[in-house]
Amino acid sequence: MSDLRITEAFLYMDYLCFRALCCKGPPPARPEYDLVCIGLSGSGKTSLLLRLCSESPENVVSTTGFSIKAVPFQNAILNVKELGGADNIRKYWSRYYQGSQGVIFVLDSASSEGDLETARNELHSALQHPQLCTLPFLILASHQDKPAARSVQEIKKYFELEPLARGKRWILQPCSLDDPDALKDSFSQLISVLEEKDHEAMRM
Repeated sequence: MSDLRITEAFLYMDYLCFRALCCKGPPPARPEYDLVCIGLSGSGKTSLLLRLCSESPENVVSTTGFSIKAVPFQNAILNVKELGGADNIRKYWSRYYQGSQGVIFVLDSASSEGDLETARNELHSALQHPQLCTLPFLILASHQDKPAARSVQEIKKYFELEPLARGKRWILQPCSLDDPDALKDSFSQLISVLEEKDHEAMRM
């Protein structure tokens, strides 16, 4: 092969490398979804969000007002607004619902009967709230690693989810800090529902 042909070959390879590096453009931005996270104090909201962000959940202090955390996933970023769950804060939850695209409700599956009843009432209220009733819900039954934890089937029956949430998009999943993969899978399911909702809106 002549020197000219060799030079042309190298120039063409350089051109291909340039196209691959410079003309491909940046990867498409991941979609972002704004979510509200609610549940009683001690249900595990803060710890679960920290675990999703690969942060230590040790020495966690209950949220007294609200906090916002960006939770990155491979195909989306979830901007989660976590609301405090104390008695004197829950009555103000609805002030922070506006702009939400989905709801995360965390309940302590090993809690007392009284707290479980309160959580049930709060979930029912959220499912029927005008600003939330059409949104996807991810319901997490936390503390599944505790001996007193109730199963997902027990939770579903006690919370009357089948009749109450019929026709709504909702996901009920067990979770614990000991199983971060299952926790991430639960959120991945929610992302799939949010993406599906986006596609439906685009077709309309």
